[in-house]
Amino acid sequence: MQAGGALPAGPGDVVAQDEDLAVWIAGQVAGWDRLVPAQRYLLESLGIDPDSESVAAVSARRSQDDRWAANLAAARQFHAREGHLQPARKHIEIVGGEEIKLGAFLDNTRRRAGKQSAERRADLDALGMRW
Repeated sequence: MQAGGALPAGPGDVVAQDEDLAVWIAGQVAGWDRLVPAQRYLLESLGIDPDSESVAAVSARRSQDDRWAANLAAARQFHAREGHLQPARKHIEIVGGEEIKLGAFLDNTRRRAGKQSAERRADLDALGMRW
């Protein structure tokens, strides 16, 4: 975003240094009461008003179920293309324009295998998950 530019109207409009500014603004507005006066002043000087409807209503966080669904979609896409479910730890899968850190997700899921629900384990078992 250039100096003097407009605030993002919605998610994905302005992304700077891998940070979606609409999501960041929504997070600031959601925690407005916890900000110190200097932070509020700086945000207001940018044109961010917590009571204004011009601030896009964006969920700053996704639920665990939403994140699981996105990661599972990435796993299914990778499996369909590669025929296995053993990506490198740093592998990133693009699903619907979103970057999913699939390798890290699968490694972390393996480490927490005992904490996974039977349904989630079955979803990954269907793809040949190596536990």
